[in-house]
Amino acid sequence: MESGDLTALAGHLADDALDTLAPALPALTTWRRARTRRTAADRWSYQVAWRRIDLDEQPPPGGAWLLVTPDGEPAADEVAAALTGVELRRITADPATATRADLAAALGKALADGPVDGVVSLLGLRAAPHPDHPALPAGTAATLLLVQALHDTGHTPPLWCLTRGAVATGGDDPVRDAGQGGLWGLARVAGLELPRLRVNLLDLPDPEANTGTRLAAALTGSGDEDQLALRPAGLFARRLVRAAPAAPDAADRWQPAGTVLVTGGTGALGAHVARWAAGNGAAHLVLTSRRGDTAPGAAELRDELTALGVRVTVAACDVADRDAVAALLRRLDDDPAPLTAVVHAAGLNDVAPLLDTDLGRLAPVLTGKTAGAAHLDELLGDRPLDAFVLFASIAGVWGSGGQAGYAAGNAHLDALAARRHARGLAATSVAWGPWADGGMATDDAQRELARRGLRAMTPADAVHAMRVAVGRGGANLTVVDVDWSTFAPAYAATRPRPFLADLPEARDAVRAATEVPADGGAALRDQLRDLSGEEQDRRLTDLVRAEAAAVLGHGGPERVKPRRAFKDLGFDSLTAVELRNRLNRATGLSLPATLVFDHPDPAALAGHLRATLVPDAVSQPAGDPAEIAVRQALATIPLARIREAGLLDLLLGLAGPDGPAPEPEGAEVDLDELDTDTLIRLALDGSES
Repeated sequence: MESGDLTALAGHLADDALDTLAPALPALTTWRRARTRRTAADRWSYQVAWRRIDLDEQPPPGGAWLLVTPDGEPAADEVAAALTGVELRRITADPATATRADLAAALGKALADGPVDGVVSLLGLRAAPHPDHPALPAGTAATLLLVQALHDTGHTPPLWCLTRGAVATGGDDPVRDAGQGGLWGLARVAGLELPRLRVNLLDLPDPEANTGTRLAAALTGSGDEDQLALRPAGLFARRLVRAAPAAPDAADRWQPAGTVLVTGGTGALGAHVARWAAGNGAAHLVLTSRRGDTAPGAAELRDELTALGVRVTVAACDVADRDAVAALLRRLDDDPAPLTAVVHAAGLNDVAPLLDTDLGRLAPVLTGKTAGAAHLDELLGDRPLDAFVLFASIAGVWGSGGQAGYAAGNAHLDALAARRHARGLAATSVAWGPWADGGMATDDAQRELARRGLRAMTPADAVHAMRVAVGRGGANLTVVDVDWSTFAPAYAATRPRPFLADLPEARDAVRAATEVPADGGAALRDQLRDLSGEEQDRRLTDLVRAEAAAVLGHGGPERVKPRRAFKDLGFDSLTAVELRNRLNRATGLSLPATLVFDHPDPAALAGHLRATLVPDAVSQPAGDPAEIAVRQALATIPLARIREAGLLDLLLGLAGPDGPAPEPEGAEVDLDELDTDTLIRLALDGSES
């Protein structure tokens, strides 16, 4: 029925029934597809909710705290009054001119007087544009530098980033500053990438609200809660929940008409939206990109859409340029087909570790998302529209490693939509999971995301979900096809994530991932005691290799060499946690999330497991201590790094004047395929000869 295959249907029906149903098959096929898409849209739809939490009575805070504040910031007095009774040290910094080095020096000096129980940052309250990056709030820029600087000091006290009016906890509590909302996205990435440096978020109420006691309780007694909003009515914690099923006609409530403006319209996602609008009533499509007609595929897309009977304008317009957006809207005002809808799908991404992200790298990514949306919101004013859709991302909802700028930009879009919606204007920010057939994620990235539980959505189904999102009438919706049994344990592996606590499937998955064998690993210990030391090493090395291969998606352990560094094998923070979880279940141990980084290769990790599981059987490893030390040191260095440093020839030279010793049975050494372990062995073997 779904495929409209009359021949296949005939095999299930009597002739008279087939005669009756054959004329109805096209209608049944349409019904079936629509029902499937509606079900998928509901299954993929989530919302952020705020749950009031009551904290236990806390004793007055003591110890020492560090306050990082702009000079003259009124909230500094709020925090000082709330933390009465503590030793409160202060650092004053200008968010517009602060540097990572200066902040690290100031932090180091303040922390030299002794450890602190927490750091409170008020830098994010300064929402004015950074002088060198107009679309980047100075407070967000300074918060990035503060996180980096605190990491540089080597100290890991909890860091509380305070904002005011950055989030909306309900209909009567609107977003007042969308720029500060972007800081929440950046801080969520910091919390993922730097789990030892616990990064927390707290949104303050209006200054006149008398919440000092609850402020102290939030900072000192909120436990695992890391995303909070303080309001006169109480303290609220951020949660992800499933959205209620949409009304059956939700997808039909927005019917394109007149002119539909699609920014990033010649890109993959914008093109999918344009095709849908062209086939469903739009009279005029305006597709913007920086290069206009010269953008790759722009001419072909225009011809394709024109063939559907719609007038198409491909406009060269950098939506980050306010004057360019204003000029575009003036031209649209003169068009006979009035502007009825805007879809802001423009943006760019740049994946980089947060510690390697400077302001020059952060600003363009954030700007690509936020500037165009802000200009459109401002310049359109109160103009009535059928839809004002912002393409955001799950990176802004729960963070994503390596995407600090992208997460900040998308969280800003979510906040802008909420603020716009509170003014009674059309606004829908959809935080998307990965799309198939285009989007920000490459094919390789999509495969990696799928392995982590984030499945790519087909464009047709995603566009349908967009229509449903608009029809729902709310400001924000998260749309993602996620396998919580895979995603949640990795997401919550380094520390508890209360954000997912109200999703039963995520909560159950996290609990299952931490379960140990019923025998607590006794069976494995018994097996090991019956083996010699060499056999124990081999058994545990095989276990580590097999689990590592499963984590990396290999068909078997052959590609996981015992002495090849985990970094060379492709492990990152998330896959390291996944391996830790699998080994916990296999051994009955409670291993740390830093396991892969503490023990650089499978053989070293197996040795650690052996020492933990059968400590009485462990003796000192055989071999020259100097050789062991060299192996352990070099195994931590990726081979590419050795090459770049110009040390490869030197190490191979240790093999003797005739070059490296040949592989067994005359095998040749391919330097491009050489892994670190083989390099070490060749060098050491050669130096002995």
